[in-house]
Amino acid sequence: MDPFRFAIQARSGRARVGLLTTPHGRVETPLFMPVGTQGSVKGLLPRDLQEIGSQVLLANTYHLLLRPGPERVRSLGGLHGFAGWKGPWLTDSGGFQVMSLGHMRRIDEEGVVFQSHLDGRLIKLTPERSIAVQEALGADLIMAFDECPPYPSSRDYLKASLERTLRWLERSLKAKTRPDQALFGIAQGGTDPELRRRSTLETIRFDLPGYAIGGLAVGEPKEAMLAMVELSTRLLPEDRPRYLMGVGHPEDLVAAMGLGVDLFDCVYPTRTGRFGSALVPEGRLNLKNARFLEDRRPLEEGCDCYTCQTFGRAYLAHLVRAGEMLGGILLSLHNLRHLHRLTEAARQAIREGRYGDFAREFAGRRFGREVPPWFREALAAGGHW
Repeated sequence: MDPFRFAIQARSGRARVGLLTTPHGRVETPLFMPVGTQGSVKGLLPRDLQEIGSQVLLANTYHLLLRPGPERVRSLGGLHGFAGWKGPWLTDSGGFQVMSLGHMRRIDEEGVVFQSHLDGRLIKLTPERSIAVQEALGADLIMAFDECPPYPSSRDYLKASLERTLRWLERSLKAKTRPDQALFGIAQGGTDPELRRRSTLETIRFDLPGYAIGGLAVGEPKEAMLAMVELSTRLLPEDRPRYLMGVGHPEDLVAAMGLGVDLFDCVYPTRTGRFGSALVPEGRLNLKNARFLEDRRPLEEGCDCYTCQTFGRAYLAHLVRAGEMLGGILLSLHNLRHLHRLTEAARQAIREGRYGDFAREFAGRRFGREVPPWFREALAAGGHW
């Protein structure tokens, strides 16, 4: 029997609830995946992540290649045995670093040569090497090696980039040997509708277990990002999971879930927590602000996370201002639970056929009367506004 299965369980407009089966457990979608770049979600125990409702963790191929090295992770039981998270893992391919470390790499048809940000040594990553590293790490879901172009990029660059990504996808697929890992292809094309369409249609010809929408959330306007998400989800197969890479702002999740996206990841909730801010239905609270020093209330009324059930804003503000690492830990815990609660509520609304009501209620709390056009338009395209 195929260790990977994906079944749609409910729909509301274009939003959908799915059940994704992997070798390390079944997960419900749509879901948000916390980012554990080095095999660790900064400041949080695997036990904490399980308790707040995390289902899948994401780790980074490039960083784990540098240290501790994929063969060491393999010898210690892969990510599941090495890092203590027994549920499903997803590893990226290193393609994002092609963009984020653009000043420290050289790209050609064969692959990418990076100058290590740790010690300056040269590291070559090709589609074959990326797959070999991900097979050693042992994640359930792995990504084809791709080139994530920066924003803005010229049309000629976007075209050359997506064509190279398609060739690298073919090489990634040929290099894959483990049947217990599902390889996702990544569509590129920037915010050019014609190129995005071409990349998506060419990618789905490979008939893969899942597909990622890449090259977005890299600085483009939200209306441009969501226009590409809308286009992509109309083209991607209905019976495969759809992964919008690098997106984690709550309003973006609500808009994209309404268009039929299933998987999300981003460092935003944990990085925001480490910088002293908390996610709440109205937006974000900056705990460095002096107005919180006498505030006894929890971060978010009704939140069931340990932070909100135990501490008030005054104590958290004190921790942040004092530079105590506990502040960042507690805020990261809350922020991830905030996104998990959001996706849990979305799944329930979809099951009940009322995702439009859910999205409008969210917009009322988040934006008040001034709902941005990009949000309304995305929800209307999904049949919810």
